[in-house]
Amino acid sequence: MTPAPRDPEWRLPAAPASEAALPAVGSVAADPGEGTGLDLRAGGAQLPGPRAEEPATVPPAPEVTAPGLSAKPARRGPADPVRALMHRHRELCERAVDPLEIAAGLEAHGVTDRTAARFRHRDVFSLAEELYARVPRGNGAPARPAQEGAAHTGWAGWTLAALAPGAVAALTVTGLALTEGPVRLAVGAAGALGLAAALAVAVRRGPLRAAGRTVPAARVWTLWLLAYALGGDGLLQATLAGGPDGAWPVTPGPLLGLALAVAPAAWCARLFATRARRRLAASRGLEDFAAGTRPVLLAAVALHLAVLAGLLTLTGFAPGALALGTLLLLARLLAVHGFPETAASCLAAACAAEALALASVLAGRVPGCDLLAAPVRSLVDTWGPGAVPALVCGGAALGLLAHATATLSRASAHATP
Repeated sequence: MTPAPRDPEWRLPAAPASEAALPAVGSVAADPGEGTGLDLRAGGAQLPGPRAEEPATVPPAPEVTAPGLSAKPARRGPADPVRALMHRHRELCERAVDPLEIAAGLEAHGVTDRTAARFRHRDVFSLAEELYARVPRGNGAPARPAQEGAAHTGWAGWTLAALAPGAVAALTVTGLALTEGPVRLAVGAAGALGLAAALAVAVRRGPLRAAGRTVPAARVWTLWLLAYALGGDGLLQATLAGGPDGAWPVTPGPLLGLALAVAPAAWCARLFATRARRRLAASRGLEDFAAGTRPVLLAAVALHLAVLAGLLTLTGFAPGALALGTLLLLARLLAVHGFPETAASCLAAACAAEALALASVLAGRVPGCDLLAAPVRSLVDTWGPGAVPALVCGGAALGLLAHATATLSRASAHATP
């Protein structure tokens, strides 16, 4: 009897080509009798167990992903929020010699403590510390101790430069008192040129130096204000009297006091810069720094005002010179710390007001225009000719002080140049 043919469905299906590359639990030998334990007889298939000498290994299942989908969920937003800020301000971070300069630069670009909170930092200073630590700097970057040491060793040089205007002015006043006629005129001209040169040297060294931050027109406005302090009151008095007829009187005393006050002004500027820098290092927030810097600025201005008042008492007190000295100090502080445009505008406004006062008196001589000279005439009759520069320079100094209190209390005003 011929056995019936077996059902062809019992045969194992052939493995596809792609499965040939997948690792298997065990290898199937060509000969089923070579110790594989796999029985393909009609009784059924028996899967092999692990060999005693070889532990069974189960490969990890491959990740199956649908077409067009990522195996991992996409992140929303950058994982490192500081990285974008670091690249945006990389030049600032590379040239900074300490984290304080980075904090000042960030504050100048509008980064506040609230902005720093979005970068997972409590304030701008901690954010600047991370940027300083993460951005590499070249070996040629200057070090802070070297700069501070150079500034400390050079204080004698800028102190002598600050004393030069006072010395030149004192010699000129002495020469004017001992001479007369053409010689006196020559001494006055030489003294004026020497004083201008000494002032130029004094403001180019030390705490009054504002390298690359000046407005050229500010020199013209400063010279005008100093010239008015020398002879403006006499010119106004002579103009109100119908003149001037020939030379009008000059008062060198206030100008001498202003020249002598250049050295105290330089030391007050140094005091403010040093104290503000220390406050910047100790502060942990922009508001904290501003609150601690404003009293330092007011103290420096008050100290200079007291010293100037004492010098003017010795050389010839004039309220206009006192107000002018305060105005010039505030203007220079703003220029030194990076705000020369505002300082120059305020000096120009003071010059325009003094020129307008003189022009209104001259315009009042025109028939029917007497009212134009009435305000100045009334002011001079009540308080004297010195009331005009006192009112003009005093008002400008108050406005500049309010602006400086808000501006110089920012960390960005104390970045190292």
